[in-house]
Amino acid sequence: DNGPELISEQLTDWCKAHDIELIYIQPGKPQQNGFVERFNGSFRREFLNAYLFESIEQVRDMAWVWMCDYNEERTHESLGNIPPTEYRRKLETSSYALSR
Repeated sequence: DNGPELISEQLTDWCKAHDIELIYIQPGKPQQNGFVERFNGSFRREFLNAYLFESIEQVRDMAWVWMCDYNEERTHESLGNIPPTEYRRKLETSSYALSR
């Protein structure tokens, strides 16, 4: 949220200490939040709620594998039910054809 009353000072301090830039949605554009909410829901259901972890290292390793699958191999409804790698290839092919 863009409202300063809803921003956690601890979160902003932690992000600054770890060199993490917080990026906010544009004022008056709540639909932009839907993309991250969709991802957060998928991550919670398919990963965090699905396993019992023994260490933070295990979480990091398994999250990397999940993220690679999510970003490269699995189909996405928003991309016409094709995986991101296939969608990217189609974009590159059409961009190449348009530039000729």
